[in-house]
Amino acid sequence: MNKFCIIGNSVATSRTPAEGPLAGWGQYLVDFLNGHYELKNYARDAMTARSYYTERFITLLNMIGPGDVVVIDFGAVEQRINVPLRYHSPREFTEFLRLYVEAIRAEGATPVLVTPTARCTFDIHGNVVDSHDGYPELVRECAAAMGTPLVDLNHFTTRMLQELGPTRARGFYRWTDAGEHPNHPDGIIDSTHFNEAGALEVARIFASALNQLPGLPPGLVATDALQRQGVYPSVQAEFTVSNPESALYGGNPVAGPPTIKSPSASRAVSPLHKFSGEAPAGTSYVLFFDENGYVGGTSVNSEGRWLWRRTVNWPGGEHVLRAVGLVDSGVTAAATVPFFVRDQVEPPVVLGPRESAWSGPRPRFSGTAAPDVSKVMVLEGGRLIAEAPVRDDGTWSVRHPHDWRPGRYLVEFVSVFSALHSRPTQLNMRIHGVPEGNWIRTSVASREACNEKCEHLPFSGAW
Repeated sequence: MNKFCIIGNSVATSRTPAEGPLAGWGQYLVDFLNGHYELKNYARDAMTARSYYTERFITLLNMIGPGDVVVIDFGAVEQRINVPLRYHSPREFTEFLRLYVEAIRAEGATPVLVTPTARCTFDIHGNVVDSHDGYPELVRECAAAMGTPLVDLNHFTTRMLQELGPTRARGFYRWTDAGEHPNHPDGIIDSTHFNEAGALEVARIFASALNQLPGLPPGLVATDALQRQGVYPSVQAEFTVSNPESALYGGNPVAGPPTIKSPSASRAVSPLHKFSGEAPAGTSYVLFFDENGYVGGTSVNSEGRWLWRRTVNWPGGEHVLRAVGLVDSGVTAAATVPFFVRDQVEPPVVLGPRESAWSGPRPRFSGTAAPDVSKVMVLEGGRLIAEAPVRDDGTWSVRHPHDWRPGRYLVEFVSVFSALHSRPTQLNMRIHGVPEGNWIRTSVASREACNEKCEHLPFSGAW
C-alpha cells in the first residue's frame, strides 16, 4: 500500500474530539482517498517551512518511496514579519519549497504544493480579504517553475467564502460566541482554523482538485465520495436580529450598561480588533452599533462575559462603538467607547547611519516611528536580522550583535502595528573594515582564535 502524506502547519493537523470544535482538513481527507493509499497526516501546530525542514522532515524522507505522494502545505504564517521566529522572506520561503520538492523527488515520491487556505475576513463591501501578503502566489510560481502539481487551496477557499458571504462564512471556522461551546466558555474568535464542518468541506474541495490534477498516480481519489452533499452553514444569529435599532432608542433601560473592557477609550486598534467585556446579570445578548448603525451582536455566557469581532474589517478612522444588552424585561443602557482604526502603517524614519555613510563593522541603527507603532523590523538581503522596540517618545534603536564584512549593503526597515506592517524604508550603507582577501586576514588563517579578544594571535581584521 502506498502512502499519502501531508506536511504543513496547524490548519491541516488532525484533531481529537476533545479539541472540538477545532478540526483540520487533513483528518477528513481519508474519506476521499482510494483504499489503496494510506493517509499519513504529519502536519503539526506551530510549524513553518523552516522549522519543519530542520526538525521533522528527515523522518519523512526515511519512510517514503516510489508511488508515494507528499502534500506540502505552508505559507499561512511565514508572512508574519511581526513574529521573527515564524517570518520567512519571500526568497527564503521559496527556497525552502524548492528544497522540499527536490528531496521528495529524490526518494521517488511525488510532491504536491498547496497554497494556504483563506481566512474568514471580509472588507466593508463583502469581498474576501487576502491576508497572506502574496505568499500564495509564491507557491504558485514555485510550482510552475519546478513543474510540480499544485492544489490552489487559497483560490478555492476564497471562492467558497465569497459564495458564503460575511453572514454565513464564520460557520465553517472555530469561531463561537461566549457560552456556545463547552471548550470555549468565554467564546473564541479564530478566523484561520476550521471547525468540523469547515474542515470536511475543505477536504472535499482539496480531493476534488486532486482528482483533476495531472502528474499524479491514477485512481488516487474515491470519486464516489465527492458526490456526498456537504453541510451549508446557516446565517449567523447576529445577522437575524429584527429591528435592532429599537434596542437603542425604544423605551427606558431596565439595567445599567454593559462594560467594554477592550479597547480602552480612544485607543488605536487594527481593522480586526476583538472587543470584549461584561454585561449586567440577566443579559442574554449584546447588540453593537457604529454610532447609530447596527454592526453585529454576540451571546453572553452565564458569568456575564462576552467576546465579539466583526466578520468585515473596520474602515480606517474614528469610530464610536455603542453596546446595548438584551434582558428578559427590556434592554440595558448603552455603553459607549470611542476608538481609532489604523488600517495602514507609515514606514519608519531612519536617522542613523546616514544614507551611504560609512559605518564600523557593528552598526547601530536608529530613528523614529509613527504613533502606535510597536517595533521596527530590520532586514538585509531579504532576511530579517533584528527588531527594535519603539519607545514611548517614538524613537527606536538597535545595534546588530554580529560584525559585518566590509562592503556596500541595502538595509530595509519596516514598522509594525498589531499584524499590520508598513512598506520598507531603504538605506544604502557602507561598512568600513579590512577586506576579506587582505593579508591581515589571510595571514592568521591557519590558527583558531580562543575567544573574541584572543591575546595569542596577531590582529585578524575584526574589531
